[in-house]
Amino acid sequence: MKQLFLLSVFTVFCGSAVAQNGYWQQHVDYKMDVNMDVKTYQYKGKQELVYTNNSPDTLKRVFFHLYNNAFQPGSEMDIRLQTIVDPDKRMVKTTKSGGVEKTESRISLLKPNQIGYLNVTNFMQDGVPATTTVVGTILEVDLAKPIAPKGKTKFTLDFDGQVPEQIRRSGRNSSEGVALSMTQWYPKMAEYDFEGWHADPYIGREFHGVWGNFDVKITIDKKYILGGSGYLQNKNEIGYGYQDQGVEVKIPRKVKTLTWHFNAPMVHDFSWAADKDYIHDVYPGPNNVELHFLYKDKAKLKENWKKMQPKTAELMDFFNKNVGPYPYKQYSVIQGGDGGMEYAMCTLITGERSYGSLVGVTAHEMAHSWFQHVLATNESKHGWMDEGFTSYISDLAMAKVLPSKDEKNPFDSAYSNYFYMVKTGREQPQTTHGDRFEENMVYGISSYSKGELFLTQLGYIIGQENLAKTLKKFYEDFKFKHPTPNDFKRTAEKISGMNLDWYLVDWTQTTNTIDYGIKEVRDAGGKTEVVLQRIGRMPMPLDIMVTYVDGSKESFYAPLQMMRGIKENPYPGVKRTFLKGWDWAYPSLKFTIDKGMGMISKIEIDPENLMADVKKDNNVYPAPIPDNSKVLKN
Repeated sequence: MKQLFLLSVFTVFCGSAVAQNGYWQQHVDYKMDVNMDVKTYQYKGKQELVYTNNSPDTLKRVFFHLYNNAFQPGSEMDIRLQTIVDPDKRMVKTTKSGGVEKTESRISLLKPNQIGYLNVTNFMQDGVPATTTVVGTILEVDLAKPIAPKGKTKFTLDFDGQVPEQIRRSGRNSSEGVALSMTQWYPKMAEYDFEGWHADPYIGREFHGVWGNFDVKITIDKKYILGGSGYLQNKNEIGYGYQDQGVEVKIPRKVKTLTWHFNAPMVHDFSWAADKDYIHDVYPGPNNVELHFLYKDKAKLKENWKKMQPKTAELMDFFNKNVGPYPYKQYSVIQGGDGGMEYAMCTLITGERSYGSLVGVTAHEMAHSWFQHVLATNESKHGWMDEGFTSYISDLAMAKVLPSKDEKNPFDSAYSNYFYMVKTGREQPQTTHGDRFEENMVYGISSYSKGELFLTQLGYIIGQENLAKTLKKFYEDFKFKHPTPNDFKRTAEKISGMNLDWYLVDWTQTTNTIDYGIKEVRDAGGKTEVVLQRIGRMPMPLDIMVTYVDGSKESFYAPLQMMRGIKENPYPGVKRTFLKGWDWAYPSLKFTIDKGMGMISKIEIDPENLMADVKKDNNVYPAPIPDNSKVLKN
């Protein structure tokens, strides 16, 4: 009944979403029946897909993703590994000869029985054959008949695939011995939205998908235990810890295979993993959510995986309270894959980790359930939104759930990573498509760390309380709607009453840096005159804290004129003096402190270090003793 209730809620929501303010999105309903041969790692399946065209456009072509085809010598993913300056270490074989390190793409070394592939045959549209063409990881389909606006059509097809050697995310026989990590494994409908088709080739980055309902049956050797997306419909026939309390499941010896039947309502992906040696634990989560844990039956893993389970419930509770309610009643943490990757209603993570690392990776991947699997921005185009927002909320959650004794600011590493990237001089704008960053390093820091700093600095600009309200309102208004950066900016503007276009543009669409400094402090006849200087190209409002020799403090606040608003006083109990708005075109700002220089102990710009100012030593008076570190260029 819970599943039917969720499905009806999502159906009502999507129906209203189409009508609101001209917004529309496509919808898919999948039925798949799959047979897996665990000896050959090959599988065959049938897919029935009902596609609803909620767009105002008549569609004559559609596209499907065939991700498995990336794991073949000569694929775009293979060539990218051979040409990028810093290939993913998991995906290359590294050797040394004469002191010189050489890397080879692991994909280029795959033999025919190790590659991945996904073939589609017998493609029909409402019973009529359609023309299909395979181009790498994309299936192009010329329809038998156009799909009119508000029209529906049914696609049926057969597919057969081979699970590749574990190289990136999906695959067989991982480094930790997990048999099957089945992600990106089926013909998946590409997204069509107000920007058009998003039929991006797969080279190892992120995803974009169409929401819908998945009805999936997987037939596999009876010794294998499965976990993944959706609710198991026949749990009292399967057992393995899924059965209702008090039910005893006996599988006859003569039975060779079991068919696992899953239903996943209103998701944009379906993933699963399988292994003969999984332990399966169930732990109660908040709001009656069942938390499932599947991990290898190894003595060295059990203690950490058991300890991690109540922490996972705490993490979900934190995200519920600080972002919004998790809309499903199941979530699975599964040992598999090659690191950590989020999927609908589950995550696959490597499991042979320290306790802290295990909780940390679970925090991050689970947080994606709110940002990538409920909000679901286009992660290929706006990776900084999903990865950055996820990093922000998971770092906050870890500071609460598993605090570090040494860590003062949960965002310190994000600032350090960003400063490192700026120092290299190789940064690219965050608007760069995820597939087309020159370096993995730049992509990673730009998406994760700089994306996280977008929020930490937004809290500095509009106030922490307004930031918290913005995140909740954004989730409430845009869940299941594929929001864009502008949608988030507008939410923050409505909450704060400020204009924030300048911030979105400079931080995400340029590589402009922030650098403010105290240019001069001089006596002004019993008072003190301070001259501030903008050195970097990116404008910001400024908090300046003055500490007097008697220990008292006074803050000075210089908003940007183009903000058209001011934030609340972030320092309760501290006198606050407003300075005139600082127009960006003016390189300096002068103000007066009503006390002489002898009364002043310290003047500091941004005392909480929330601005990603690339040269901190000029933010303080008296100037700190030089440490001979290299100065970042703006």
